[in-house]
Amino acid sequence: MRLVLTGCVLFALVLPAIARADDGERALAERYAPVVRLVSQDEPCAHGEAFQPTGVNLVLDNPDVAFRGPWDRTNIIKVAPTGDDLGRGLFDYHLDFPGKAVAPGCVYDEWSHRLDEGQAAVTYARVVTDPAHPGRLALQYWFFYVFNDFNDKHEGDWEMIQLDFDAATAQQALSNKPALVGFSQHEGAESAHWGDSKLERVDGTHPVVYPALGSHANYYTSSLHLGRSAAQGVGCDDTSGPSTELRPVVELVPTEQAAYLRAYPWLGYEGHWGEERQGFYNGPTGPNTKPQWTAPITWANDEWRDQSFTVPAGTALGGTATGFFCGAVAAGSSVLTSLVGNPSPVYIALAVLLVLTLWLTSRTRWQPSAPLRLERRRPWGSIVNSARRMYVGHLRLFLGIGLLFFPLGAVITGIQYAVFRLSGLSGLVDSAGSTNAVVDFLAIQLGVVLTIFAFAVVSGATAIAMVELDSGREASALETYRKTLSRLGPLLGAVLVAAVVIGIFGLTGLGLLISVFLLVRWSLLAQAVALEDASALGALHRSSQLVRGNWWRAASLILFVTVVALLLGPLVGTLLLFVSHASFDFINLVSSVVYAVVLPYAAIAATYLYFDLRLAQQQEGDTAEAGDVRPVEAPAANQPA
Repeated sequence: MRLVLTGCVLFALVLPAIARADDGERALAERYAPVVRLVSQDEPCAHGEAFQPTGVNLVLDNPDVAFRGPWDRTNIIKVAPTGDDLGRGLFDYHLDFPGKAVAPGCVYDEWSHRLDEGQAAVTYARVVTDPAHPGRLALQYWFFYVFNDFNDKHEGDWEMIQLDFDAATAQQALSNKPALVGFSQHEGAESAHWGDSKLERVDGTHPVVYPALGSHANYYTSSLHLGRSAAQGVGCDDTSGPSTELRPVVELVPTEQAAYLRAYPWLGYEGHWGEERQGFYNGPTGPNTKPQWTAPITWANDEWRDQSFTVPAGTALGGTATGFFCGAVAAGSSVLTSLVGNPSPVYIALAVLLVLTLWLTSRTRWQPSAPLRLERRRPWGSIVNSARRMYVGHLRLFLGIGLLFFPLGAVITGIQYAVFRLSGLSGLVDSAGSTNAVVDFLAIQLGVVLTIFAFAVVSGATAIAMVELDSGREASALETYRKTLSRLGPLLGAVLVAAVVIGIFGLTGLGLLISVFLLVRWSLLAQAVALEDASALGALHRSSQLVRGNWWRAASLILFVTVVALLLGPLVGTLLLFVSHASFDFINLVSSVVYAVVLPYAAIAATYLYFDLRLAQQQEGDTAEAGDVRPVEAPAANQPA
């Protein structure tokens, strides 16, 4: 009897202590429960975040989910596995959701919406200490998403945030503020002090989390973030645009292993939360397999960094290295994903491209490469070669002409800032975000107009310089720009008309083809203004006359030379992103320097094409007005042929 009474007394004393501990952990978890802001999606399969933090109970006991073992990767062990099934450990087993990760289409998007319909978002909170760091504890919030729709597409996705306290217990932590906050991002994490300006808080205690579109890497701000390592993620994480705010329901996970396995047996699972695939397409393992599960403070000290990299606002002329990097990584990952999912179309496309390249290079002659006597017929390869010799032979002159891109780049950034931040459009940007269609249209059109205008000015100055050299006269960058500026009105008018028309047609799929057609058709407008003193509309008409009947030849040369020139600068900047830790502004500056160096070469090639087509038209007797403007055809005596 005495033993029973003693046991009852002990139970009576211990039970309130256990309850107080749980109450302290629950109170702490509720106090700092995160606010999640996902990129808004208006409807399934549209732009935006399709996946919300989901309760694991929605995928367990679900007939849409299969369970596969490591010894037989074809047959299904069980349909609708339970938490108890997973709780047996089962290393290297795989859950298999409906769909194919490397060819997702809209399957996961639609399935996720069916799963989460009428269901609240969920986060799993846990208070845990670290034996290596007594007197400190971590409050973790874990999020589960059914699909990762980023460059490394895979089923299942576990992400988390962590708040570190200088406290030994949850009760002590309730009396303190967090010392440090960490947001998981791919294989690393970004930290912030509790008072940092980048950390948004709702009601003073709830940290705001911006999961990136598709990848669900957690960020502190709504922006475009760039990663160039495994820890940062390779590619661009987008948290910008209108957001949908969620307040996930907090499910408290007990600290001790025996307790959390009773409450959530699936936390004993050592397999993969997604279908089996090669490499980074494989489903991830769960929270209980991560180092921060048992050593959160050690993980924070070793892995957290104090910033992520945000793509700078504003765009340099012709696109920044960072913008090129985002597009290149996304395109490359799409090709790789397609290659893993169904390699045949990729192999066929590469084979066709190789054959086409070899065929095109064999269909032209690369000689003669004499840079002077501009008005002569030249094969495609000869134009490319002659342009090289002209550029190298007068490098200082054409580098001087290319320097125009630096002040123009600054002007473009200033105009964009004024238009979108200082004008009446600033409210539209702030309220709707960068994914608003109207803002996107205006930004794209502004960038197109200013970029084409800059290249047109350089092309006009280059054409004038080439005529001067061909006539045996000295040419300077300042003098060529002086002559170009006297024709600035018609040049600006022609560019405005071309950019607006091409931009409008480019809004639709069929119109995009028309835009490409017109882009080539009007590609010689700068030469028409600079060398024939044509009016704005007259320059468009004149360029069309010259290209008519030679569209494919003009397209192959203009697109090849210009696209290579446009890509070279951002490509150099992109390579620097991988091999250096320089700031993005500096890398974009380097890319702009390369850009300013190579674009005059593209202008030289276009000018050779202009004279080639002009002479061809004169020989056919199709034009009379151009006959009055003929630069010296024979090279001067003191100039090399």
